[in-house]
Amino acid sequence: MKKKMENPPRSMLRHVLVVSLALNVSFILRIMLYQTQQTHHKSPFSISSSSSTATRRSLVNSTRSDRPPDKERLINLDHGDPRMYERYWRKRGEKTSITIAGWESMSYFSQGENICWFMEPELAEEVVRLHNLVGNAVTQGRHIVVGTGSSQLFLAALYALSPTHHSHQPITVVSALPYYSSYPSMTDYQKSGLYKWGGDAETYDDEKDGAYIELVTSPNNPDGYTRESVVKNKRQGLFIHDLAYYWPQYTPISYPSDHDLTLFTLSKATGHSGTRIGWALVKDSVVAKKMTKFIELNTIGVSKDSQLRAAKILETVSDSCEEEESFFKYSYEIMAHRWRKLRAAVEGNALFTLPNFSPAFCNFFNNYTQPQPAFLWLKCERLIEDCASFLRQHKILSRSGERFGVSPKYVRISMLDTDENFMEFIERLSSIHL
Repeated sequence: MKKKMENPPRSMLRHVLVVSLALNVSFILRIMLYQTQQTHHKSPFSISSSSSTATRRSLVNSTRSDRPPDKERLINLDHGDPRMYERYWRKRGEKTSITIAGWESMSYFSQGENICWFMEPELAEEVVRLHNLVGNAVTQGRHIVVGTGSSQLFLAALYALSPTHHSHQPITVVSALPYYSSYPSMTDYQKSGLYKWGGDAETYDDEKDGAYIELVTSPNNPDGYTRESVVKNKRQGLFIHDLAYYWPQYTPISYPSDHDLTLFTLSKATGHSGTRIGWALVKDSVVAKKMTKFIELNTIGVSKDSQLRAAKILETVSDSCEEEESFFKYSYEIMAHRWRKLRAAVEGNALFTLPNFSPAFCNFFNNYTQPQPAFLWLKCERLIEDCASFLRQHKILSRSGERFGVSPKYVRISMLDTDENFMEFIERLSSIHL
């Protein structure tokens, strides 16, 4: 028979109660002390339910733009990656979002009767609409050819303009100094035998040297000046006009361009370089067909997904022209602000020379505006012979003038990078003295 358990002594119960009470009092005091500390010294990571969104945004912004810059960090301004535009497109939210179902855009072919059989009609429509709104290009009587960026269209244009029959030597491709740094390598890397790089257009004599293709970039990359053809006689010349920067945020829109073959690209117009969409406005149907054939042989068309996204972006830009803060007004003001900062940073500094531009009447803004190119064409003075190396010592990466066919005393510097990188560049540039 089991023994009945005896009741614990009262002294033991009293001891347990005292210990329990002490623990509870200690826990309550800790909570009160923690709440007092939170009231007087709020942690940056304590987020109340009423202000969680605002605090979270503040934390994100502080980690991105308010952190002290690393003075040893190399600022890469060699390329023209248009990160400057990100803030605007973030503000637009879902207005440029598109949904593509799994069964859509599956065919090689697009609807419509364009010579460019893989071009989506929505993109063609928005290209025409935007050019007509801005007034920077004649679209009537033009065929539109879409490409994977203007780089592919450049090669397609060379192919289309080159003589293919009864030609014993390649046609020469020229451009005025300073020319875009990639023109020589892009022209020669295929070694097609149809065309070859010939260098400076101003020294080319078509009466002596024969037929040629002249590349006219306006506003020019790298120096930002307005350009026209410079070959002397122009009797045997064919022309490709690269107008990637002929948009209101970079230069006054004084007239609609009216050329036989003109190249544009989404990357410099709206900042969407990753979408890889460019287009050509072509007057001659034979040339348009040959360009289309080149792209067909090269990539069997252009991504429809990218085309549809580009169409939506261009539609949003055109719609914004009727709003208070249009895309071009926003972009123009940012570029103007950056060029003011730049000129103030080097004012009175004999080490550097900046280009000077004359204002002109802009038909888009209906006012006089100042050219403010996407790139700074900077010249180093005094004893600095290699400007790129000199800036490299100050952790600024630029592109040497030698790449553009001129003296290494010049460099090209992107004006389109993030706010953080641009402001750090301005700070470093302003601190450079002999």
